Amino acid sequence: MADLQAIQDVLKLVIDRDRQKSIIELEMVRDIAIKSNGVVSFTLLLNDPNSPSRDPLIQECKSAIKAIATVTDVWVKVIANSPAIATPATPPTSTLKGIDGVKYVLAISSGKGGVGKTSVAVNVAVALADMGAKVGILDADIYGPNVPVMLGMESAQVKVIKAENGADVVEPAFNYGVKMISMAFLIAKDQPVVWRGPMLNGVIRQFLYQANWGELDYLIVDMPPGTGDAQLTLTQSVPLAGAVIVTTPQTVSLLDSRKGLKMFQNMGIPVLGIVENMSYFIPPDMPDKQYDIFGSGGGKKTSEELGVDLLGCVPLEISLREGGDRGVPIVLGHPESASAKALKEIAKAIAAKVQDS
Repeated sequence: MADLQAIQDVLKLVIDRDRQKSIIELEMVRDIAIKSNGVVSFTLLLNDPNSPSRDPLIQECKSAIKAIATVTDVWVKVIANSPAIATPATPPTSTLKGIDGVKYVLAISSGKGGVGKTSVAVNVAVALADMGAKVGILDADIYGPNVPVMLGMESAQVKVIKAENGADVVEPAFNYGVKMISMAFLIAKDQPVVWRGPMLNGVIRQFLYQANWGELDYLIVDMPPGTGDAQLTLTQSVPLAGAVIVTTPQTVSLLDSRKGLKMFQNMGIPVLGIVENMSYFIPPDMPDKQYDIFGSGGGKKTSEELGVDLLGCVPLEISLREGGDRGVPIVLGHPESASAKALKEIAKAIAAKVQDS
């Protein structure tokens, strides 16, 4: 296993380009931690976390540490060293209130809509439950809540019960081994949600802390697309075990996914990896053929450039769309399909990363 001195030695060779001194000499490195699985994490202090030199510096640090034979991965948390010019950061993890009985809270997010983020979130949740885990899913897409449809719970009714202290507690709906809460249960089918940020923030916090989640191994939060109020509320409310970014191989999707990924990194949230959805199309009448409708290789290239793992590539199949519309996730409805197999492997990869962190 790598030791602290070895890590410091390689980081001494990394030079801050603005001040032309070692980042160790400038005391820019804090809180180095070495896990039993070979993962190294540390905090990097930057005067301006949004500087163009930020990403090259992070990549240089990662490359230097990964050169140590026993290191398997490197996680970097970036915080501002100069509050006057810094983006507001989340409070330290230790000050955030966890959810009673919930071991890990995971965010599944995307930079833009239409990339199949909810489909990935639902199938990962069901796959984890099918592997024996206790799983919940919080539909945090307040403006477009679609999780109930994909989980076959569109007509489900949630109950409000009284806790011992007299507070109202929401009882989640349940199907396929997954507990679920969604804004869709609280509004009419065609009713739009026209809310400003504070109202959205309040309902997300209620779903987190005023729900009877019980004992869960994983609470998966299906985020709305973008980098707005919902993302800030989640990162500043509950300690997150990590975030997963969903994208397609298409250039515009990849551009937006990079922004979403960097947002989590700036907030000090570990990015577990990227999922490339709709990687290629498999015609039902020609299962041996593949068509790169949205391009190819974008997820792999982006993961390499940003120094995060590619968790898997999910092909586009008609049965995947049909299962979502019918409320039967493909990992259950067509478990031998290429999409289902890919999603199961992604669920396993996420679980392994979380438990090793």
